[in-house]
Amino acid sequence: MASLHAHATAAPTLPQKLLRLNWPLVVLITLVAAIGFAMQYSVAEGNLDPWARRQMIRFAVSFCGMLVVAMIDIRFWHGSAYLFYGVSLALLVAVEVAGTVGMGAQRWIEIGPLRLQPSELMKIALVVALARYFHDLNPRNVRHVLTVLPPLLMIAVPAALVVKQPDLGTAVLLASGGIVIMFLAGVSLWFFAALAAGMGGLVYAVFASRGQDWALLKPYQYNRIAVFLNPELDPRGAGYHITQSKIAFGSGGMTGEGYLKGPQSRLDFLPEKHTDFIFTVLGEEFGLVGCVFLLCVYVGVLLFGMLTALRIRHLFGRLVAMGVCMTFFAYFAINMAMVMGLAPVVGVPLPLVSYGGTSMLVILFGFGLLLSAQVHGAVAFPRLSPFALLWPIRRG
Repeated sequence: MASLHAHATAAPTLPQKLLRLNWPLVVLITLVAAIGFAMQYSVAEGNLDPWARRQMIRFAVSFCGMLVVAMIDIRFWHGSAYLFYGVSLALLVAVEVAGTVGMGAQRWIEIGPLRLQPSELMKIALVVALARYFHDLNPRNVRHVLTVLPPLLMIAVPAALVVKQPDLGTAVLLASGGIVIMFLAGVSLWFFAALAAGMGGLVYAVFASRGQDWALLKPYQYNRIAVFLNPELDPRGAGYHITQSKIAFGSGGMTGEGYLKGPQSRLDFLPEKHTDFIFTVLGEEFGLVGCVFLLCVYVGVLLFGMLTALRIRHLFGRLVAMGVCMTFFAYFAINMAMVMGLAPVVGVPLPLVSYGGTSMLVILFGFGLLLSAQVHGAVAFPRLSPFALLWPIRRG
């Protein structure tokens, strides 16, 4: 307790904060981004434009933002959690009112020169808000049945808005991230048993509603499921993406065709090669060896992040750190499974490798929160304005 009091009353200096950073984690994050730059250069046939240069600039800005977030006292993010969630929710509503349509879906909003996808931002905002809710909750009430109602509402509202865009993949990621936080916070296992039964009933209802007036999914979403189960149903239409992806993986073999030499990507047979299917390009050019290497780097990021989470002494920081790790895991696991035909094709990017500004910004912001929780891992949470923590006053 003396150590906790000492950390709470004597804020670390900037050099001390920098020394406390988990530098191996930072290096691994940078390595993943570097692989992404190389692949964006490749899919542009050996050119920095139009994707690699922009990806580098976005990473540089987001990386600096990650370090700034890490230097800010974790108590500031605790105090701002509900505001962060509220702003993200308002942006999701704004998408419904005045969003920009792209690839048949209304998922983006333009704020000046920025084109933002609020559903990506909500993934981290939801984690932070739920972490605060369970941190502030009396531990004796965690298993009370009424305790789960507020977090369920916090999960359901943004998930419903995202489904309406429509973006079922992101909605599933949102719901999964929220459920993981509830599990880690110690919610009763009976709740998860009931949830599993309810999900089973929902899956049955989804399939039973196909072709009915009350269909729960859109026609193209049913087609994705059918093509996932049998890509040969529509090899030139809905099954085209996964068919070409499998051909590219097969041509890569063990060691690949060589950098800048992938025939499927060079001849433009592979769709969305700079975004959702960038992992396929890696497999085609570097084979199984390259895919396993990237997977090992991802696992390294995940392990360092989870070990950092376990060392954090306060519940808020621990839940935020674990939530960020699980969100990161869901990104790369779903994307890899999708492009290999192990999951339906959904719009989930490969973290820090796929081209995209919002997803990169959100992922690095999340890791900034994780690092902030680590740097300020033994702090007390006084009831004061979070903005006062941006200018801490030393005592004594």
